[in-house]
Amino acid sequence: MLVLASLFSCSEHHETERETPKLAVTVPYACDTAVFKEYVAQVKSTQHIELRALEKGYLEKIYVDEGQYVREGQLMFQILPRVQQAEFARARSEAQIAELEYLNTQALAQDSVVSQNELAISKAKFEKAKAEQLLAQTHLDFTKIKAPFDGIMGRFHVRLGSLLEEGELLTTLSKNDELWVYFNVPESEYLDLSPKLKQDSSIAFQLKMANGKIFNQSGLLSAIESDFNPETGNIAFRATFKNPGMLLRHGETGNIIMKVPLQNTLLIPQKATYEILDKKYVFVVGEDNNLEARFIEIGAELPHIYAVTRGLSKGERILLEGLHKVHHGERVEPDFVDARLAIEEQLKLYAE
Repeated sequence: MLVLASLFSCSEHHETERETPKLAVTVPYACDTAVFKEYVAQVKSTQHIELRALEKGYLEKIYVDEGQYVREGQLMFQILPRVQQAEFARARSEAQIAELEYLNTQALAQDSVVSQNELAISKAKFEKAKAEQLLAQTHLDFTKIKAPFDGIMGRFHVRLGSLLEEGELLTTLSKNDELWVYFNVPESEYLDLSPKLKQDSSIAFQLKMANGKIFNQSGLLSAIESDFNPETGNIAFRATFKNPGMLLRHGETGNIIMKVPLQNTLLIPQKATYEILDKKYVFVVGEDNNLEARFIEIGAELPHIYAVTRGLSKGERILLEGLHKVHHGERVEPDFVDARLAIEEQLKLYAE
C-alpha cells in the first residue's frame, strides 16, 4: 500500500509539472521607426492643355511633329491667312482715311470753321477705325498658332489641308518638367496622417513606376482636396515631382510610397498575436505568471512585425510562442527572450 501511494504521489507530481508549460516570453520593443504606405497613383502634367484653332480656314502649314519638344512662342501651325490679310488691309486703309479726316477737322476747328462737336465726332470715327484695325490684326495673328509655353506635343487631330472650324482641336501640349501625382487615401488613414503632415510638411514621397522601379526624384505633398468621395470614402492627395530627364509623361500610372515616421513605438512580433473576429489579441504574462488575454490596437503593419498603439505598455511581458496551446488564466513558466533579439529574428525571416 505504501508503494502504491508513493507511485500515485509521483505520478500526480509529474502530471502537475506537465500542466505548467515552459514557453518563450518577451516584452514590446520600444524604438523610433517608420512604415511605408503604398497607394495607386496617376501622373499628371502641371500644365496640360488643348490647342484649338481660333480662326476658320484651311490648315496651310505644320511646323512641328507629334512628340516634339517645343519652346514658348515657337510657331506650330499656320492657317491660310488670305481672308484675314484682306480684312486687315481694308481696316488699315479705313483707319488712315479716318485719321486724315480727323486731322483736317482739327485744323478747321482751330480756325473756328467747324464746331467742337464736329471735331469730337471726327475723333470718335478715327478711334473706331483704329479699333477695327486692331481687331483685324488680331484675327490675322490668330492664323498663326504658337506654343504658349515649353512642352511636349501630343497627337495631331488634323492633317495638312484640313478645313478647320473655329475652336477645332489641333493637338495637346504638356509641360513635363514638373509633374503632379494624385493618389487616394482612405478616411481612416487620412485622420492618422493629417497631424503628422502638419507637423512635418517636408515628408518625402517615392514613386514606384509601372516597371516596378523607383523614380529617381522624391516628391513633396503639395495639395489635399477639400472633399471626400462619398462613394469610395477616399480623399485625393497631390504630390509634386521634378522631372529633369523628362522620363515621366502625362497619363502614366504608378504607386506612391509614403514613409511615415513612428516615434517611440512599441513593436511586437506578429506571431505573438492571435485574431478573433478581425481583432488582435496577445497573452500578457502577469507577475504571478498567469496569462491574461488582452485586446490590442495595431497602428501599422511591418513585415512580420506589428506597431502597437494601444493595449500594451513598455515592459509588460507577452507570450511569444505556443499561443494555441494555452488559454486565458493559465499559468506558464516564462522562458524570457530579449525584445531586441525577438524583433531581429523576425527581420531575418523577412530578409530571407
